[in-house]
Amino acid sequence: MVSTYMMLIDLNSCSGCHACSVACKAEHRAPTHSFRHTVQYVENGAFPNVKRMFVPTLCQHCEDAPCLEACPTNSIFQKEDGSVMIDQESCIGAGPCVEACPYGAIYLDPSTGLADKCDFCESRVEAGGVPACSATCPTDAILFGYEEDEYIQQALKRGYSQWEREATKPRVWYKGLNQDTESKLKKINDLEGK
Repeated sequence: MVSTYMMLIDLNSCSGCHACSVACKAEHRAPTHSFRHTVQYVENGAFPNVKRMFVPTLCQHCEDAPCLEACPTNSIFQKEDGSVMIDQESCIGAGPCVEACPYGAIYLDPSTGLADKCDFCESRVEAGGVPACSATCPTDAILFGYEEDEYIQQALKRGYSQWEREATKPRVWYKGLNQDTESKLKKINDLEGK
């Protein structure tokens, strides 16, 4: 059996500091106004009982990735470890993958015209490290590892769930994500044209 990667994000621990998105930006030199990893703000409840949640969002590395099906050049592929990647050599920047992603996680790089997104910091992980977002998080809200790793299995027992599980079967799981928050995230992505 092949080991597959998972990322677990605890929304109850996330402070909204953006260290994850800044670390990602620095690691990959994403262009201005483009992000592989960002933090969305979602407010739930009604006055006076309003709660703001910070939701780190990135490519969900879906088992059933809609972007993979949408790519006209088959430049998007899934590795054995479960991560979804873009082959920059064959990508032509057509853009249907951007529209197909329900998470707003893919963008067209204005400097290259090619599609880009989170790759779970492939080069860092291959060197034995963890993605920049996980390494930088000051509250340890972002865990990364193989699905069978003991610390991942222990964390999963504490109530993590997937965003739109039925649709795409993501490899990024969230603790504290509820249907109301999911619905608001979808509206945010729709408003931003993602």
